[in-house]
Amino acid sequence: MMEFNFAGCWALFVKEVKRFYSVAVQTIFAPVVSTLLYLLVFGQVIDTQIEVFSGLSYSQFLIPGLVMMAILQNAFSNTSSSLIQSKMHGNLTFALLSPISPLEFYLAFIGASVIRGLAVGAGILIVGMYGFGITIDSPAWVLLFAVLSAAMMGGLGMLAGILSDKYDHLAAFQNFIIMPLTFLSGVFYSIHALPGIWQTVSHFNPFFYMVDGFRYGFFAQSDVTALMSLWVTSGFLILISSINLILLNKGVKIRK
Repeated sequence: MMEFNFAGCWALFVKEVKRFYSVAVQTIFAPVVSTLLYLLVFGQVIDTQIEVFSGLSYSQFLIPGLVMMAILQNAFSNTSSSLIQSKMHGNLTFALLSPISPLEFYLAFIGASVIRGLAVGAGILIVGMYGFGITIDSPAWVLLFAVLSAAMMGGLGMLAGILSDKYDHLAAFQNFIIMPLTFLSGVFYSIHALPGIWQTVSHFNPFFYMVDGFRYGFFAQSDVTALMSLWVTSGFLILISSINLILLNKGVKIRK
């Protein structure tokens, strides 16, 4: 049995972190600012008109959802953009020729996507804590959902990067799958405010469980049980990881 190549995995992870950190204005600060615009617009306009959870303003309810939305979108973007760029520019070959296994390759990419997702999410959360007085009921629960969700979306980003042959394919994946599922995941509302049929539909959206479980860590209130959200999120992470590892082992669309 081959030993785990920690050095190779770590080197690829550091390379991926440096890749997005070298353009931090674009990959970290810009998403923080754009996400906070949602808070500015929705929070200021609706704050006094809606009370979703008892004792919370709408802005306070909204902030965890925006944090998770930013984590999901940026974790997905990190792996998908890195992989498609490497494929298009032809430098993916160097990573494939290195003495690292598909598992080590996968973990390095996912680790970097988690770091980027958490970095953007932390920026938004800091504003929420100091600007809107939001508090965290269970930090461990918040961190658990943030890491699991970022890892799942990093894996989904890798899947999109593997299957895409050009930037247009990746853009279609993001615009027609990731964005709708994210915006319909309960970021801006509680699903209990929806008509019955749409509440049922929401339960088939895995992003809903990530947002709802994450929000539970802040307020100890949620639309479904926190344990159910944890099981669904973990299950999708395992499923996406398994698919990616199968594709990487077979070299689907990454080995000419």
